[in-house]
Amino acid sequence: MNERIQTAYRQRRSRARDRVRRAWNPGQAELRDLDPPDDNAVVHCGWGRLLFGHTFDSAEALTEALRQEAPDERDIAIYLSDPHVVLAQAPEALFLDPSHTYRLDLQRYRPRRDRVPGVYVRRVRSGEDAAAVNRIYAKHGMVQADRDFFLNHRGSRHILHLLAIDEASGEVVGTVTGIDHVLTFADPERGSSLWCLAVDPQASLPGIGEVLVRHLIETFQTRGLAQIDLSVMHDNEQAIGLYEKLGFERVPLFSIKYKNPINERLYSAPGPEARLNPYARIIINEARRRGIGVEIEDEEAGLFTLTHGGRRVACRESLSELTSAVAFSRCDDKSLTSRLLKKQGFRVPEQREVTDDEGDEAFLKRHGRIVVKPAKGEQGRGIAVDISDVETMRRAIEAAYAVSDRVLLEEFCEGQDLRLIVIDHKLVAAAIRKPASLVGDGVSTVRTLIEKQSRRRSAATGGESRIPMDGETERCIGLAGYDYDSVLPAGEHLAVRKTANLHTGGTIHDVTPVLSPRLALAAEEASRALAIPLVGFDFLVPDPAGDDYVIVEANERPGLANHEPQPTAERFVDMLFPHTVDRSARSGAHRQEEARHAAAR
Repeated sequence: MNERIQTAYRQRRSRARDRVRRAWNPGQAELRDLDPPDDNAVVHCGWGRLLFGHTFDSAEALTEALRQEAPDERDIAIYLSDPHVVLAQAPEALFLDPSHTYRLDLQRYRPRRDRVPGVYVRRVRSGEDAAAVNRIYAKHGMVQADRDFFLNHRGSRHILHLLAIDEASGEVVGTVTGIDHVLTFADPERGSSLWCLAVDPQASLPGIGEVLVRHLIETFQTRGLAQIDLSVMHDNEQAIGLYEKLGFERVPLFSIKYKNPINERLYSAPGPEARLNPYARIIINEARRRGIGVEIEDEEAGLFTLTHGGRRVACRESLSELTSAVAFSRCDDKSLTSRLLKKQGFRVPEQREVTDDEGDEAFLKRHGRIVVKPAKGEQGRGIAVDISDVETMRRAIEAAYAVSDRVLLEEFCEGQDLRLIVIDHKLVAAAIRKPASLVGDGVSTVRTLIEKQSRRRSAATGGESRIPMDGETERCIGLAGYDYDSVLPAGEHLAVRKTANLHTGGTIHDVTPVLSPRLALAAEEASRALAIPLVGFDFLVPDPAGDDYVIVEANERPGLANHEPQPTAERFVDMLFPHTVDRSARSGAHRQEEARHAAAR
């Protein structure tokens, strides 16, 4: 039976090859210097290889090529109309990718008449561009490509790496890769394909993905290509909506991949951790990578126990049993945190607990601008920043009492919101957190822009980040002279929150490489003062590369996700199970720490 299937496969491939060769026209200008269509066509894309299945003469040849996948890469065999025949060759090693294939007829494509404001597209030019692409890949859990691969293909015509650039900041906010099939394997169907569309989940500009896709389409259209194809996960509703809006239609073609750890979630049944939030999953994934056992206790609460040998450590996300109840209480109560740090000589804002109208108003008058926040709470709930009048202060106090039975007034300090992650009393990651903001398109209301951005942030963070449409958001919008139903002019930026918490739509931007050694040392010494093994400090700083700071809060259960590329989960598991640490990695980290402390001194 298997032999008959193979014979039929070869016959179909042979007839297809004959049609391809009859269609081949070596006189075409675009193809003048090319050989006839390639057999067994493969192209490397940096993160892995694309194997053009319809060019392979047999299922055995395609299967053997897939088996040659390199470590830490992800190969994809595409354009299969009979994937079951290939799967039959190695069902233990291959799986059918749960993605849809979409195709756009470039003759039917219609360009957009207006220009999306605030963003433009260009090619990769430098190592910094390559690093920016990989940062975006990392945020989406995608396989990263070697820096030299990007640089070696800067001028390539067969593989295009395009970047979306924020006009205001100059930052890379999106990327897409395109493959010209004619120049890659002399495709007589004059096809092309789109891969790795990824937008920085923290970008506030609307329409970045659409700008990238349209630019790639129009590039291939000007070359006289006939069609562009893409593969998209079946449940990626946001991306599918964009592609269908641009005219892509689903076609009955399939892809096959090799079973490896990168792809495991696509071919294995969801594990018990499937409902865990990203802050628990990042730790569990690192533990399993090292062979550490994981026992899930409660998915909703993020409770799990890690086991290795005879050692067991219970955790709730990044809070482990290594943090004592006393250390927990030092951070849980914001007024206690402030008093303890102040006694140890650290710089903290002046505080007062809400007691009576006269004292509260006197505090506001003395400082002019204040912060109102619950004495206990997390995820930015109940916090109002930059209050300057009594009526607004009273409303903010009432909202804070809904979160905690004690409310604090705090001196408002100017500065950037700097989150510092300290693990085992060593600085691991530093990131500037920015409040949620919108960019107008001249058409959408503020409400619509918030809803769109919340969908993007939620999708990128596993549902953890959204902009709440509450009284604080309404207040911040009102300060700029708008309301929810206002149409924000094209290109105008609007801050919709004062706090930079991730859970209220804030974004986080790594600054570890430029962090002042003195700020790092202050955070490490503060963690010792609180006697807590893992902590996330919130500093306000004029400049993360400078030495000035005030410590606003200490979080006993900071989120370790969203700090790419810093190894937060790795260092956390190092602390819990030091015998699993790679010796070379440990010595390298030790040398870096010594150098940083020397600079701070």
